[in-house]
Amino acid sequence: MTRTEIEEKVNNFLIEEIEIEEDALDRDALLTKDLGIDSLDFVDIVVIVERTFGFKIKPEEMKDVKTLNDFYNYIETKVNA
Repeated sequence: MTRTEIEEKVNNFLIEEIEIEEDALDRDALLTKDLGIDSLDFVDIVVIVERTFGFKIKPEEMKDVKTLNDFYNYIETKVNA
């Protein structure tokens, strides 16, 4: 899966499922502060990522994921492993 495909899928579910405004989806946006993703949203994201990309998110692997770009990188690494 290409980086562009990953970004498109992530952006689509953030817009459609988590209800984040499209114009807020900047690569440098902080997931919690700028995008307003809270712990309940994160639970939904875990389920969506599992369904969309076919792997489980491990909380300990997410500790350094702060920005949307970090999240793209994390998914790209897991998908292409």
